[in-house]
Amino acid sequence: MSASILLRSTLPKTFASTTGRIVLRSALQVRHGSSSTPHYVPGGPIYQGTVNDPTTFPPPSKTHGSYHWAFERLLSAALVPMTAAAFATSGTAYPVLDGLLGISLVMHSHIGFDSMVVDYLHKRKFPIIGPVITWTLRTATVGVLVGVYQFNTNDIGLTELIAKVWAA
Repeated sequence: MSASILLRSTLPKTFASTTGRIVLRSALQVRHGSSSTPHYVPGGPIYQGTVNDPTTFPPPSKTHGSYHWAFERLLSAALVPMTAAAFATSGTAYPVLDGLLGISLVMHSHIGFDSMVVDYLHKRKFPIIGPVITWTLRTATVGVLVGVYQFNTNDIGLTELIAKVWAA
């Protein structure tokens, strides 16, 4: 862009005719190497093909789409009575309920963070950081699940901890 402005300012007005613009444009395209491969722009999209090419759709999967959406809604709706039941009873008396609450909270958080990563750090737009963040989230979720399991089996449990913090 700056090269074309510089050339336009140094050329006489008679050369700036239609044929002069065509010659200038072709010279700049040769100079900048107009190739068919898209150039990576940091933070910008990388598109394959042209605007007239059809969009490729992913193959149907039970972990995405309406099944995934239904599972998210079911998990969110189940957290309300599960949380009330866990705090109405003692976590040490009902360890299965305490474990289900811990797993459900972690999975609910994972689904929410994963949706955020998919929406804002998609691997088509961020080919390096997108997959890194996705695998970081998966690793952190597994680590938190292991920690919740250890805390519920070897310590006082999730609901007892929250009850003690609430009373303090």
